[in-house]
Amino acid sequence: MTPRFKPGDRVRVRADSPPGHIRTPKYVQGKTGEVAGIHGAFRNPETLAYGRDGLPKQFLYVVRFDERDLWQQYRGSPRDTLLVDVYEHWLDPA
Repeated sequence: MTPRFKPGDRVRVRADSPPGHIRTPKYVQGKTGEVAGIHGAFRNPETLAYGRDGLPKQFLYVVRFDERDLWQQYRGSPRDTLLVDVYEHWLDPA
């Protein structure tokens, strides 16, 4: 099993509202960030929540977003970033 992305890759988070349990915050959906790291591959918590086996495993990435890209009225430093854990099935190349 090989991760689809590597640190430094630009990714876009899928914008979706599927019914049920999701682990991807709404405020990053549709936004572009950069892969900062890879935690590894884990059983999918979105299906584990319903008593399924969570397979196949999904890679979990640390994605870095510029704060000003996430919040329209952001007034902090332009260097401010936010790290969010996002599963691979939510990510597309940017």
